[in-house]
Amino acid sequence: MRPSKRAPDEMRTVSMERNIARYAEGSCLIKFGETHVLCTASLEEKAPPWLRGTGKGWVTAEYAMLPRATLERTRRESTSGKQSGRTQEIQRLIGRSLRSVVDLTQLNEKQITLDCDVIQADGGTRTAAITGAWIALHDCIQWMKSRSIITGNPLRDHVAAVSCGIVKGSPVIDLDYIEDSSAETDANFVMTGSGGLVEVQGTAEGKPFSEEELMALLRLAKNGIGGLVAMQKSVIG
Repeated sequence: MRPSKRAPDEMRTVSMERNIARYAEGSCLIKFGETHVLCTASLEEKAPPWLRGTGKGWVTAEYAMLPRATLERTRRESTSGKQSGRTQEIQRLIGRSLRSVVDLTQLNEKQITLDCDVIQADGGTRTAAITGAWIALHDCIQWMKSRSIITGNPLRDHVAAVSCGIVKGSPVIDLDYIEDSSAETDANFVMTGSGGLVEVQGTAEGKPFSEEELMALLRLAKNGIGGLVAMQKSVIG
């Protein structure tokens, strides 16, 4: 039995609340159990310099963890003058994941920045951030369309993510901190609504994992992400 009493294929309770930030063009407060992430989408009038004159826009992301998102206070990275390698890796992952389902040629040289701020962390912050950022991005694009900033629909598909791992020899989905800190294998899966794989991150913390175990984790991820996409569709109506 898992510490949370969940079945191996059972996710934590998930909720997605739109329009949580008054001034953002799109926003979502997403909760995977006790992991809570505020995702906001901001429209910027100019694309990055390397895209100017190409007609293409850009989607990027920033990720941060609030000082008391964890059991003990962590120092704000802004006060230290640089981001950690972990922060940079996660925000690049979020940006890549969202761009995988956006036709950048339809953004008319505009940039959308997704800010993902972890309010409370209990494992799976990057997967929650990707899933919630899609909602914020969707609403930002709808905001742009309603004001004739764009005419088409750049958003081609849904994208969502979930963590999976092998804990005490068993493949399980949506690891919380207790499981994540003791897992023999830790993996993150990012997939589109149509079932395409965007990114797979897998690491053996102890002994190497087998191909059969990898496929077991993939099956769990596909089912879990299918449920997350269905929830995204329900939330946006």
